[in-house]
Amino acid sequence: MYQQMIFVNLPVNDLDASKKFFTELGYSINAQFSDENASSIVISDTIVAMLLSKPFYATFTQKEIADATKTSEVLIALSAESREKVDELVEKALAAGGTEPREAQDQGFMYGRAFDDLDGHTWEVVWMDPAAVTG
Repeated sequence: MYQQMIFVNLPVNDLDASKKFFTELGYSINAQFSDENASSIVISDTIVAMLLSKPFYATFTQKEIADATKTSEVLIALSAESREKVDELVEKALAAGGTEPREAQDQGFMYGRAFDDLDGHTWEVVWMDPAAVTG
């Protein structure tokens, strides 16, 4: 079965600093799709964050580029396999220079935290109890 992929393109101020941030979270860089303008951050087999320098990002749009430290342009949500993995990833992000924009949300069957990366993009990390999901 075909596994559809998602490529999230994000404008960044400092490509090298952003690459360092995401590798400190445990993600890898696909060098084949990276250069001085962009870096391909492999989050999973089907999720890739394309970090683009702002001048390069601007070549793909006629719209003003949002300042994610002041304006919310997108909330990127990632699943986690456990509550502990939620905390682990957010703690890595904080140690790498990210910030936590809000308190953890614990609803018992679902637990989530968030971090803002170096450019202010918000990443939500969520675990949901598989027993709470009904088919």
